[in-house]
Amino acid sequence: MLILVPSSEAKSSVGRGSRLDPADLSFPPLAATRAAVLEALIEVSGHPDATHRLGVRENLGELVHRNTTLRDAPIAAAEVVYAGVVFHAMGLADLDPASRRRAHAWVIVISALWGAVRLCDRIPAYRLNMCGRLPGLGHLPQVWQQPLAEVLPAVARRGVVVDFRTAEYATAWRPVGALAERTVVIKVVRSGDRSRGAASHNAKRTQGLIVRRIVTDAIDPPRPEALAEALAQHFEVDLRRPPRAGHACELRVTESPT
Repeated sequence: MLILVPSSEAKSSVGRGSRLDPADLSFPPLAATRAAVLEALIEVSGHPDATHRLGVRENLGELVHRNTTLRDAPIAAAEVVYAGVVFHAMGLADLDPASRRRAHAWVIVISALWGAVRLCDRIPAYRLNMCGRLPGLGHLPQVWQQPLAEVLPAVARRGVVVDFRTAEYATAWRPVGALAERTVVIKVVRSGDRSRGAASHNAKRTQGLIVRRIVTDAIDPPRPEALAEALAQHFEVDLRRPPRAGHACELRVTESPT
């Protein structure tokens, strides 16, 4: 089982702690790309027009400037640093030990800065999204395509890939061949609307609840159909098979009520 989620824009501040040691992060083959992205991010974040260059709102200038101190900033587990709605709905802190182990083994966060990290990897809070462009590197999804293609297929092994990523994060790595056929793209829809995804707070909350259900129920099926059947016990789902071989299925899940 491999569960892919995008990093959240919202980050919890880390008050104190040890400094980043890139060698401690999961997926060592990503180290060279991580170093290049980190160096470029630190450099651009010191410019007066850093928010414009990174494509973020001007009122986030202070957060962007903090990127300049990332090498010396305190670190915490990724599951603590990422503070968005999806991560909150996962409720990782109150999982039982077995479910927590599954979450640490199965959930991979796709990040514009780190490429991919596990929930237990210790990182500093930072400001960078996958839409950003860094000097000398270009469009970040393209920067990460080859490095992620070298590590993520092995992580998936022979299980299902459950993909919650938004479009720009999905561009950074797409499963191909037989692995694509074991991939399920989750698309949360509003009740009564089967045609389009919902970008609401409640849609993101539903995504987090799905992740939580997978790890608490130890849902680890070999095929997309079995995943849909297991989740149908708790959500309203509709599995859409691809029009041709070598492509991912789409699982439409109706928003859970608050």
